Amino acid sequence: MSTDQVIVTLLSLTAAATIAWLFWGPRRGGYRAPVTSGGYQEAMVLVKGGYTPDVIVVERGRPVRLLFRREETAVCSEMVILPDFGKSARLPEGEIVPIEFVPLKPGEYEFTCQMGMLRGKLVVE
Repeated sequence: MSTDQVIVTLLSLTAAATIAWLFWGPRRGGYRAPVTSGGYQEAMVLVKGGYTPDVIVVERGRPVRLLFRREETAVCSEMVILPDFGKSARLPEGEIVPIEFVPLKPGEYEFTCQMGMLRGKLVVE
């Protein structure tokens, strides 16, 4: 193998590892969802190249309302799925789509697009 081939191979492996870390690496911190006057823990989630915020912290036993607003046309972001709560929704571009549920058990629960490329996490305390 020539020097050029070794360099290209190392750069390719580095790029692949970086992409994998960005998609599946650890998440830090989190957005604590405030309680509305209606008693819901509510968070607005922007869908644009990912979920913002991508970590949402809520209390168990209290109703949650996640408001998803999709600001892109990528096919991957057309749906959001919360498998642990049996919830999913289509996300039309530019519209706010609410998803409501009551988390009963503490833990960490993922929400994703239908392809699993966009990921977020709900932390139930």
